[in-house]
Amino acid sequence: MRMEELNAVGTRLNLGTMAFTAENIIEFARKFDPQPFHMDAEAAKDFVFGALCASGWQSAAGWMKTFLAYWTKECIRLHKQGIAPPKLGPSPGFRKLQWLKPVYAGDRITYYTTLLNSRELASRPGVWLNSTLNEGVNQNGETVIRFESSVLEFT
Repeated sequence: MRMEELNAVGTRLNLGTMAFTAENIIEFARKFDPQPFHMDAEAAKDFVFGALCASGWQSAAGWMKTFLAYWTKECIRLHKQGIAPPKLGPSPGFRKLQWLKPVYAGDRITYYTTLLNSRELASRPGVWLNSTLNEGVNQNGETVIRFESSVLEFT
C-alpha cells in the first residue's frame, strides 16, 4: 500500500496531543535551548513573551514525537488487517518553518499532518516523494507551529 492510497491528498490527520508543562519546558531548555524565557518563569516576565514558554524546537520535536506514535499505531492496525503499510523514511528535509505563537506552560498542542502531494522520483523508480503540511494547534484553536516537509516512500 502507498501513502497516497492510505490517506488521500488533502486529508488532515490528527496525530495526537502533547501537554507542555513548566517542568518539561525547563528540562528541554536546559539541554537544547538555554535562554532565560525558556528556563526561568520569573526572568521570562521581562521578555517579549511575558511568561515561561517552550522553545520552538521543543514544539517541533513534539510534532515528531506525536507523528511517530501515530505512525506506530497505524502500522500495527494495518498489519492486523493483513495490509502492508507504506515504507516511509528518511526525510530529505523541511521548509517554511513558522513559529506563529508562543507555547506556554499549561498549553496542550494537537499536531496534524496533511498530505499535499506524492510523486515518483524520475531518477529512482519505486521511490516516491511525499510532501506534507504539518501543524500544531493549541487548546484555543490557534496555530502555533506550521511547516512543510517531505518523506521518502519505498515500494
